[in-house]
Amino acid sequence: MQLMFFALFLLFYIVIMVGNLLILLTVFSDPRLHTPMYFFLSNLSFVDIAYSSATAPKMIADFVSEKKTISYWGCVTQMFTFHFFGCAEIFVLAIMAFDRYAAICQPLRYTTIMSANACIVLASLSWLGALGHSFFQTLLTFQLPFCNNQVIDHYFCDVHPVLKLACADTTLVNMLVIANSGLISLGCFLILLASYTVILFSLRKRSSESQRKALSTCGSHFTVVTFFFVPCIFIYLRPSTTFPLDKAVSVFYTTITPMLNPLIYTLRNEDVKNAMKRIWSHKVSLKEKQKG
Repeated sequence: MQLMFFALFLLFYIVIMVGNLLILLTVFSDPRLHTPMYFFLSNLSFVDIAYSSATAPKMIADFVSEKKTISYWGCVTQMFTFHFFGCAEIFVLAIMAFDRYAAICQPLRYTTIMSANACIVLASLSWLGALGHSFFQTLLTFQLPFCNNQVIDHYFCDVHPVLKLACADTTLVNMLVIANSGLISLGCFLILLASYTVILFSLRKRSSESQRKALSTCGSHFTVVTFFFVPCIFIYLRPSTTFPLDKAVSVFYTTITPMLNPLIYTLRNEDVKNAMKRIWSHKVSLKEKQKG
C-alpha cells in the first residue's frame, strides 16, 4: 500500500510543480496577461508550489522509509512554512474574489480600483499577514513543554497533533489557534461567499455572453475555494481533538487543491490557453528559423 501511495503522491507532486510552473512561465512571458487577475494567479501558483513543498516531499519520502522521523527544528520549520504559505493562499484567494467583483460589478472603475500600485499593496499585505499568522501560530505551539511521547499522529507537523504531545494545559493555546487559524479561514470564506453572491445578482442585468464568461471564471475560482476552505474550516475551527479522518481531509488542502489550481485555470480559461499556444508557436518558429 505504501509503494502505491508513494507512486500516486509523487505523480500528484509532479503535476503540482509542472502545472504551476507552466502558469508562472505563461503569465510572465505573455504581455497580454499582465493584468491584475493574472498577477494574482501567478502569486497563487507560486504559493501552491511552496505550500505543497512544505509537506509533500517529506510525506513521499516517508512512504519508502522504514523510520519516519523528523527533527525538532525540522518540525518547527515545517509548521512555520506550512502555515505561512497556507495563510498566504487564503488571502490571495480572497483578493482574487475581490478582483472579480471589481471587474464584473464596477467595470468603469476597475482600472482605478485595481491599479498596479493597489495590486502590489494587496499582495504585500497578504504576505505580511501570512508571516504574522505563521509566526504567532508556531510560537504559541513550541513555547510549550513536551513529554517523552514523541510520536506525531499525522503525516506532517500541524498544530493539533503537536499539541497532543505537550505536558501542559493547552486550553488557552487551543482557543488562540481557533481564533487565529479557524476564524481566518471562516472569515475569508464568508467574504468570498458574499462577493460571489453580489456578482451573481449583478449578472442578471448583463447579456448572455457576459453571463457565460463571468460564470465560467467565477465557477472555476469557487471550485478551488470550496476544496480548500471547507477542509480548513473542518480542521481548525474546533477544539484540539484529532480524528482518523483528519489525515484524509488534510490531503485536500495540502495536495489536491494545489494540483487542481493549474488544471482549472488552464483548462477552463481561454486567455491562458491562447497564451500557451502563442508561446509554443513562437518557440516552434524559432526552431525552424535556426534549422533554416
